[in-house]
Amino acid sequence: MKKTIITMLIALVAICASAETYSYLKFTKTNGSTVTCSVEGIKVTYDNSNIIVTNAEGTTTIALADVQDMYFSNEGSTTPTYKVGDVNMDGDVNIADVTALIDYLLGGDASAINLNAADVTGDSEVNIGDVTSLIDMLLSSTPQ
Repeated sequence: MKKTIITMLIALVAICASAETYSYLKFTKTNGSTVTCSVEGIKVTYDNSNIIVTNAEGTTTIALADVQDMYFSNEGSTTPTYKVGDVNMDGDVNIADVTALIDYLLGGDASAINLNAADVTGDSEVNIGDVTSLIDMLLSSTPQ
């Protein structure tokens, strides 16, 4: 694990240095999905086994264990992108997303939410742990 963390930290330094020549930073997850982030105003950090990408569009958190590949590209995403935590798909991550996630877990309609964005912990399951992580994310975010 220590070797993995050191490798990721070195990669994060390289990412920040290379971001200016590319338009997007892409992550291929172990489940085959792709997360695409614009490099405009990008800041990449590592915290508690997560890669946290903050840019002009917002913040995306990806569990390090779920990352299969990370690379720069000048091509945008061919699949819809989402912000982790934007459960109700309104473009913002806020208390309304917590409410939507709880409603879903209590038997609500899955078509009203983005299940990928609802998987805040990145463990490929949507459960109460995602609610807790989403609340933690909101409480630790910097007011804009």
